[in-house]
Amino acid sequence: MGATATDVPLTRRRFGETMRRDAWWGQSVLTVLGFGAFIVYSTWAAFQGNYYWLSQGGANYLSPFYSPEIFGDSPHSVFGPKPGWWPGWLPFSPALLILWAPAGFRFTCYYYRGAYYKAFWADPPSCAVGEPRNVYLGENSLPLILQNIHRYFFYVAVVFIVLLAHDAWKAMWFTNAAGGQSFGIGVGTLVLCVNVWLLGSYTLGCHSLRHLIGGGMDEVSKAGACHRAYNCVSCLNKRHMLWAWLSLFWVGFSDVYVRLCSMGIWKDFRLL
Repeated sequence: MGATATDVPLTRRRFGETMRRDAWWGQSVLTVLGFGAFIVYSTWAAFQGNYYWLSQGGANYLSPFYSPEIFGDSPHSVFGPKPGWWPGWLPFSPALLILWAPAGFRFTCYYYRGAYYKAFWADPPSCAVGEPRNVYLGENSLPLILQNIHRYFFYVAVVFIVLLAHDAWKAMWFTNAAGGQSFGIGVGTLVLCVNVWLLGSYTLGCHSLRHLIGGGMDEVSKAGACHRAYNCVSCLNKRHMLWAWLSLFWVGFSDVYVRLCSMGIWKDFRLL
């Protein structure tokens, strides 16, 4: 007996209209609160320009918001203090010279796009929920076509992981009374090491890396070492959302930790 065809009229839902009975708006609210708080704090921290390194007690900590420090006043500065050619009317902070790179990688991330498109732009508010727009342009025209630069930001992000790993290594060496360096572990050392681990897991689980390794192959399973690398990236990619949020929280906490210790509000305890 043949199936009976039924015409189902398609009507556009009004903004926020849905037949869903779950708390579909909950995830978007959490995204606005979490991502919004990070944006506000990181912007303030970047313009603040002080208390971003710690040398008390022989420590050798540098906030990840300021690494690498191209110009600045800390012992970590590569080229010394603010150059004389810097315009007087333009605010100066070492973080403003480098934060464009990790920020660009994170804001163009495939996961974050879906998260903040829904949470901040309601595009759409959630699956099967009415949108506020009548036209969908996607990412094929300006300005959203620029999101495709994410694959290039990935290469820059990998360099930053190496630089932050070097900072974590330097955090394991403390200046002793004789002025030399001795190996040690402080709470700040662990904070900076965990930061590298979380950021590395987020970066190396990137969809762009997964495509770079195996996206051009019909049968990755026959590629030997490439197949094993593809599986490693895929393993991290399965938890990409988790790594994205853990790394976002921890990189912010790392700056808070170094900042409060530098201000004397917190004390960095030496564990070893």
